[in-house]
Amino acid sequence: MDHLAYVLALGAGATALTDLWALARRRVARIALPDWGLVGRWFAWSARGRLRHASIKAAAPVRGERAIGWIAHYAIGMLFAALLLAIAGPAWMRQPTLAPALLVGVATVAAPFLVMQPAMGAGFAASRTPNPAAARMQSLVTHAVFGVGLYASGWLLHLLRLS
Repeated sequence: MDHLAYVLALGAGATALTDLWALARRRVARIALPDWGLVGRWFAWSARGRLRHASIKAAAPVRGERAIGWIAHYAIGMLFAALLLAIAGPAWMRQPTLAPALLVGVATVAAPFLVMQPAMGAGFAASRTPNPAAARMQSLVTHAVFGVGLYASGWLLHLLRLS
């Protein structure tokens, strides 16, 4: 498997595990699923030059925003997988280890805290949400799950002899 295909599969696998985690949280703890349509709305408006919103929910809907959001969600997961390999090196593909994957997963929480949440009107690290501490913890745990997903996907690809 070439490097690009590996990165795409690794990122898609880790992102899919994160989505399964979201479904489990909804079922067990009644935590709402992420609204990828709002993320798509932000990306669509950003492409039109509007990067910040007081509330992305109040911004005018954009045609195809849900699809845009889902595509962005998986593309970002793939980008973070590439980051893992840039940090850990190509040897990680042949012998995946948990520490670098978990470190990258947890570090990626900087993206929502510093970029997405402020730009979408939720404030720095969800400071403008009804319960910032809970929102922060959910983000941190979700990104840790993504890191575990990178590791698990790396091992699956290794076991399938695709690395």
